[in-house]
Amino acid sequence: MRSELFSSENLEKESAQPGMRLQNSKMLKIELNGEAMARVGSMVAYQGNVQFQALGSGGLGKFLKQKLTGEGVPLMKVSGQGDVFLAELAKDVHIIDLEPGDALSINGSSVLAFDSTLQYDIRMVGGAGMASSSGLFNCVFSGYGRIAITTKGTPVVLNVDAPTYVDPQAAVCWSANLQTGYHRAEQMGLGTLLGRRTGESFTMSFAGQGFVVVQPSEEPPVMGSGQQQQEGGLLGGLLS
Repeated sequence: MRSELFSSENLEKESAQPGMRLQNSKMLKIELNGEAMARVGSMVAYQGNVQFQALGSGGLGKFLKQKLTGEGVPLMKVSGQGDVFLAELAKDVHIIDLEPGDALSINGSSVLAFDSTLQYDIRMVGGAGMASSSGLFNCVFSGYGRIAITTKGTPVVLNVDAPTYVDPQAAVCWSANLQTGYHRAEQMGLGTLLGRRTGESFTMSFAGQGFVVVQPSEEPPVMGSGQQQQEGGLLGGLLS
């Protein structure tokens, strides 16, 4: 049987070391020997002896925090020995290595998977989200390990060496030490009162020393009530 489908670039990538690596630009492969955390519903294939466990709310305090924020990522624990392939709506996948002292703030919708050695929390994004549907809370990761994130298209990494402004729906992740806020980008005037809008009413602002990852998409999330419920359940998984 012959086909370009069977070319070497499409064959499974093998490695002698366990852990996360890219199978291709749209798919993550975890060579599992222990456990990892992954987004619920992101598994597209697996081989070997692998178990999947949905994570609960993890106690009354965390349950209340979940209800107050409504933000996060619905998570499952993946454990055992084998190969697990993850993807999310054919988005681009990127792997970030965190080292002790690093801290990364990530939009919950962009989290695909991460090593169980990482610490995580849900924190308020200072000054941002009041005038957008992006939410007031983000996932902050720290410690030592790998995390896989997704972007809708090829992103740009902005070095925050000057006041930086990003559409809330395009901001994927940023250095957790940056100061955030919100900025009115659209000038108020008679045209605004008459209904003439630029579509750029508010942006997130970033200041300090660090970086911001921006994706080439600012489409607001379209979710039904069932999906909103699942997305709101992220905190329970993250904080278990």
